[in-house]
Amino acid sequence: MPDDHHGRSTRLDAVVRERGIDAPAGDGSDASASTSRSGPRVARVPEPHVHDTFSVDGIDTKRREALLEAVLRDHEGVSAASATERNGTVGVHHDPSVSRADVQDVLEACGLIVDPADRAFEIRRASQFASARVAVAVLFGLMVATPYIAVLYPTRIEWLFYDPVTVDYLQSLLDSRMSTHFFVNLGSLSGIAFLVACGPMIKRAVASATAGRFTSESVFVGSVVALFGYSTLAAFTAFEGTVHYDLVAYAVVVVTLWNHFGVGEATPDTASVEESAGDGSADAPEEEPVAMTDGGR
Repeated sequence: MPDDHHGRSTRLDAVVRERGIDAPAGDGSDASASTSRSGPRVARVPEPHVHDTFSVDGIDTKRREALLEAVLRDHEGVSAASATERNGTVGVHHDPSVSRADVQDVLEACGLIVDPADRAFEIRRASQFASARVAVAVLFGLMVATPYIAVLYPTRIEWLFYDPVTVDYLQSLLDSRMSTHFFVNLGSLSGIAFLVACGPMIKRAVASATAGRFTSESVFVGSVVALFGYSTLAAFTAFEGTVHYDLVAYAVVVVTLWNHFGVGEATPDTASVEESAGDGSADAPEEEPVAMTDGGR
């Protein structure tokens, strides 16, 4: 079996062979490997042990995750370790006599590039913010889609509904003063979802526009702003048009999910992170605590 997915031998594989550590079965890409790796890993950590998080570059396969964890656990004074390919973080529980520099030396000996300490926390926090943006996009998207499905869509595709009385009633609601409050809610929800979920993208698009560059993110942000403005004019002025807050919400959800689970999953945005956050280990009722060594998952 090749040492990595490019078929090349790496320094990490050399360290594994030198220490006589058993390599994990498979490369983590098959179903059995992914099943065995699912969920947080639990390890017994002695009470005085401390936890350090490192941001590294070079963990590009599930197999390398497992190899690096095995190397770290083999180091004297280390009780638990976890590497995460998705956001490039490594969590290590170790005896206080083992310094952070000692662990960093082990990582660098494996051919990994280790970022400064604050960078590790920035990446971990950025990953948490990315997950929060996904939650906001999906939740607010559903909150916008529900009234559209219940009220607006039946009036636009009447041929799908067998009860014209119901369609007439829904249309009368849209023609009444109540529609103002209805569209205020839809506009607020879709606008908040766009600003929160696509915040980093909006900042990059503005920066590109200021620098005179034209990017795909600029096109997306400009299109959503134009669609939102058009819908607002149609909802609250005499302008004759169709309110498309639903399309704004759908676009935000699709792009946010794509950035999180598609092309952007391995490179969380850290531009807006200004403060670093520390980690703690979970306590258990027994003498030795149980640590969730998930490396920032």
